[in-house]
Amino acid sequence: MLNVRSVRGKSKTKALMAGVLSTVMLLGVGVQSSFAAEQPKIEAQNVIILIPDGMGMDGTTLTRWYNGGKPLAMDEMASGLVRTYSADAAIADSAPAGTAFATGHKSHTGYVGVLPDQNTMPGLQKIAESDQKKPVANILEAARLSGKSTGIIATSEIMHATPAAFSAHYPDRGNYDALSKQQVYAGIDVVLGGGAKYFTAKERKDGENLQSIIQNLGYDIVRNPAEMKASASDKLWGMFAEGAMSYDMDRDPKKQPSLAEMTSKAIDVLDRNEKGFFLMVEGSKVDWAAHANDPIGIISDVNAFDKAVGEALEFAKADGNTMVIAVTDHANGGISIGDRATTGTYDTEPLSTFTAPLLKAKLTAEGVEAKLITPRTNANIKQVVAQYYGINNLTNKEVESIRRAEKGKLNSVLGPMISERAHIGWTSGGHTGGDVVLYSYAPNGQKLSGLLENTDIAREMASALGLDLDAVSKQLFVSAEEAFKMKGAQIKTDNSDVKNPVLVVTKGSNTLRLPMFKSIASLNGKSVQLNGNIVYNGKQFFVPQDAVDLFP
Repeated sequence: MLNVRSVRGKSKTKALMAGVLSTVMLLGVGVQSSFAAEQPKIEAQNVIILIPDGMGMDGTTLTRWYNGGKPLAMDEMASGLVRTYSADAAIADSAPAGTAFATGHKSHTGYVGVLPDQNTMPGLQKIAESDQKKPVANILEAARLSGKSTGIIATSEIMHATPAAFSAHYPDRGNYDALSKQQVYAGIDVVLGGGAKYFTAKERKDGENLQSIIQNLGYDIVRNPAEMKASASDKLWGMFAEGAMSYDMDRDPKKQPSLAEMTSKAIDVLDRNEKGFFLMVEGSKVDWAAHANDPIGIISDVNAFDKAVGEALEFAKADGNTMVIAVTDHANGGISIGDRATTGTYDTEPLSTFTAPLLKAKLTAEGVEAKLITPRTNANIKQVVAQYYGINNLTNKEVESIRRAEKGKLNSVLGPMISERAHIGWTSGGHTGGDVVLYSYAPNGQKLSGLLENTDIAREMASALGLDLDAVSKQLFVSAEEAFKMKGAQIKTDNSDVKNPVLVVTKGSNTLRLPMFKSIASLNGKSVQLNGNIVYNGKQFFVPQDAVDLFP
């Protein structure tokens, strides 16, 4: 595998030329050149990337003021800006945004770990038809193949868009069966988060009991903080909620660990590997709160995320050989400190105008919903919202809106109510397209700086670890049809179990069976562990090169 560090040792001119040539070669598959100045020559044994999904700049500022103006852990790491657009849209969905961070390639809305159908944004060249929806290697896969330990953490379901982008490949972020199965067979050492039900046969269209398979693969499955803390295993899988985990403000510390606790545990486990590690940590529900225009949810989980950053930064400073990046994939909601009601008084409003209503809340709107009785009564609504959310002057219209709110949607009702009282403005209920803040730390006090593309993040992480993502893509994602035909083999798909297709390759007396989305094949009835998963993108199968090499 090419060691990128070897390029760094050459003259500045040669390095710049190599970067230009690399950019030109990669433009056709969705990589854009960066506006940033030349980055420092970072070398690290470990990389930790932390992603506060949907965290806009005003949300971070509001959290700091909510905390009394105290600095956040990530403040000292602020170093640049990142552009967030996708291959064909100015505003990115989390799937292509996460894919850009993980693989160094821009993609299309909903696509996880695969190239887009088209590149239409300025500066991106037309993508070849043969490359459309083709899987591309992520930084976790490259790190694993180099001998490093790997981990993913999320407070959402673990197969949600961002963690999936670092561990799976499919052009539909909603296909949890495909994404979660790949995660199980991806050889990841530490997996911590929610989504436990999606690994059970009852919730899966393919009928597979992945929890049993996870156990059989040697993972210690833990379901609460005490079990996580007690585990001494080098392979750890935390299932802390059936769906998404709670907002940190609502979290029961006996049932669910904090994001900081998961980060600390993951580092402890992964750091046992002398070759180093890669870890991705997502504060998932900052985004969900922003979609609901709920400032309490944002504050709750920005604070939780920042504590996780603190854990990573503390380790990195003590270790001396770790790169830490914190960056959101996109902003969300268009949150602003100040709204139209403060247009004429914005520069005379005291800080308490914005923070006092928020400081009264003891739970997020999601936590408040769990406190309401069923069916909801006006008296109970007023009592619970006053006690836990700090609003004691609900109007009759607001009470009725709360009473009628759909299950799981109360944050979209209560969030705007407290926002109005705190004069927090919103422009949208969806993602926004602005640049976001880059926070970075590397050995010897180095930082990334300037205005970077989101794809630059993957390339800089790979460079620091001495990895070549493009070489790994060629190693892991070979067109099965083309490669096996060149070997003189016959290919067919066995659909006898229609929910679990198997690619069957025959040549002479040899039969190779390749189950979709798994890394364990069968050659003449004997199990074979492959370097990566068999991936189907809806059109064709891709297999690791070592699967092809099984045939002479």
